Amino acid sequence: MPFPFSAVVGHEDLRLALMLTAVDPGIGGVLVRGEKGTAKTTIVRALATLLPPVEVVAGDRFSADVDAGEQSPDGPFPADAPRERRPVRLVELPVGASEDRVTGSLDLEEVLAHGRTAVRPGLLAAAHRGVLYVDEVNLLHDHLVDLLLDAAATGRAHVERDGVSLTHPAAFLLVGTMNPEEGELRPQLLDRFGLTVHVAASRDVALRTEVVRRRLAHDADPEGFAARFAAAEDALRARLVDARARLASVALPDA
Repeated sequence: MPFPFSAVVGHEDLRLALMLTAVDPGIGGVLVRGEKGTAKTTIVRALATLLPPVEVVAGDRFSADVDAGEQSPDGPFPADAPRERRPVRLVELPVGASEDRVTGSLDLEEVLAHGRTAVRPGLLAAAHRGVLYVDEVNLLHDHLVDLLLDAAATGRAHVERDGVSLTHPAAFLLVGTMNPEEGELRPQLLDRFGLTVHVAASRDVALRTEVVRRRLAHDADPEGFAARFAAAEDALRARLVDARARLASVALPDA
């Protein structure tokens, strides 16, 4: 069970940046820079539990938003196709992932069993309408950076494998974390992130003590700990939904 977002001690800037990007993914994602042991991964995983569930056509592996006109490679679907609501996915992109794993590959089981060409969705398809999390993003291989940049900029991913060519929607909330001591980020990828947050472990004894207390309490009884913060989580979730609904009507004055 993920650590509750509202139970995180400190890191106000990071929590605000993640909430803003969850309200409007058009901001361009969040890059989190900080040393090890600053709860970067914990907070990102907690964010996914706050996001409202998405509605998809039952059996659609690409999670297309058919009401918004998106086309899925698993479609077309009839108008009365059954729908289902599922939680938002948090998809982690491993630093050493292969290109096939990221974009998708030929489904050999389908080919051998039924003699028809089919594509096995990759991580970009799984992250559609969810969160794509890249830990140690500064260590990501260059060819994966190029794939990620292309999908993040266009909201679509392309699969070109063994005579198969298709395009599918791949719009996701991009979050990357990195430790600057292990190397800097490529300028092209750094430019992709809309917000950058620097995090550091607090030196305040009382704050650090509370961090340890909450971590121990969560490890000892995850469900009981989550219940303690359930009301705060529900309030944050409601604020997020309300903010998304009001976003289109926000008018920015010249000042």
